Amino acid sequence: MLLIRKVCLYLAAPALIALLLGLALGAPAVWAPSAVAAALSLALGLGAVPSLKSYQYTAWIIVAVVAAMIYPAAFLKWGEFDLRHKWLVLVVVQTVMFGMGTQMSLKDFVGVMKMPWGVVVAVGCQFLVMPLSGWALTRIFPLPDEIAAGVILIGCCSSGLASNVMCYIARANLALSITATAITTMIAPIMTPMWMKILAGELVEVRFLPMMTEIIKIVIVPIGAALLHDYLKNAAPATARRVTMAGAVAGMFALGMLFTRDVWGHGPDGGALGLELAGFVFGAAGFGVFYHHLVRLLPRLEKFMPFLSMAGIVYFTTITTAAGRNNLLLVGGLLFVTAAMHNGAGYFFGYWLARLARLDRASCRTVAIEVGLQNGGMASGLAGAMGKLATVGLAAAVFSPWMNISGSLLANYWRRRPTDSATSSP
Repeated sequence: MLLIRKVCLYLAAPALIALLLGLALGAPAVWAPSAVAAALSLALGLGAVPSLKSYQYTAWIIVAVVAAMIYPAAFLKWGEFDLRHKWLVLVVVQTVMFGMGTQMSLKDFVGVMKMPWGVVVAVGCQFLVMPLSGWALTRIFPLPDEIAAGVILIGCCSSGLASNVMCYIARANLALSITATAITTMIAPIMTPMWMKILAGELVEVRFLPMMTEIIKIVIVPIGAALLHDYLKNAAPATARRVTMAGAVAGMFALGMLFTRDVWGHGPDGGALGLELAGFVFGAAGFGVFYHHLVRLLPRLEKFMPFLSMAGIVYFTTITTAAGRNNLLLVGGLLFVTAAMHNGAGYFFGYWLARLARLDRASCRTVAIEVGLQNGGMASGLAGAMGKLATVGLAAAVFSPWMNISGSLLANYWRRRPTDSATSSP
């Protein structure tokens, strides 16, 4: 495998040369495939360089953007099948969140009791700095309404699990990071639609109850299924058997509820909405039990789940970029500047507000990373549920690659400056 990666890295050089020649000659037939080949070769080849391995995921995001910008039609439909179909989007985002959930534990919530003030500061900064920063930037830069709403949406989402990885690299307060991520995720069904209604209600239609329900479906339900698996890993055999039986019954009941939801109402605020949500909750119980027993048969499956989540994010980036290509050509540069400033505002205000709250330096670094790194998968899923991937979803597509690049750079910078020796610098 290492040999293949090295070969890919070497192949990137001629692909880059062909790209530059094609651009110089104005020959799309040369530079277009060369650009995709160069990005793909680099993504595959970075694994051959130990110091660059941590950037592989970001490289795949770049591949998705390059390929979708050059060949958008290839990532919108395959024959008659729409790659943006709402059920496919829902399944993929739930898979992403379930994969993230498998990296969480019920113990993560215990951290609230151990470091309550740090959690309050991290969560407070998360749901104050990013929504308000996103809103302020949309007032500064002339973005179209729905794209501006997407900037606010990414700011209103919870922090993502990428923040935990970056805190680990930075040698910050990892326990605080994990707990803060867990808490912001759990309260997102209330905080995200509330802020969207207040800050973006004039830009797009925002209905509190349907958005709250969507967040529960695409975030809380799959993470809840993963936490059920975590519970069963440590449960007593008798308890595990009872939970397994209950989960199996819940799964069968969920299927029946989902198939009969139309008889309960026709509007999004009617009985159908509650029945559908209940069906997803029961379905999560069934799937959590099923996954638990599947992992017992295939133990290596658990290590594969984070990669499945990453693949889902790449999928969202690809179809969002393809769908919004024309919008990106018009405002892509401005949207990138907005995303970079939004991300930077999270780092800056997260760190210094934590310092003002008298947290130790390691915890201040954690808060900065938690606030700066958002849950792009959640934002993409909500944009898809709104039917506005090509506009509202664009900010998440631009934010995701930059977030991983800036987060990696900041984490490695802080790693080289341990907090115990940092006396005058952040």
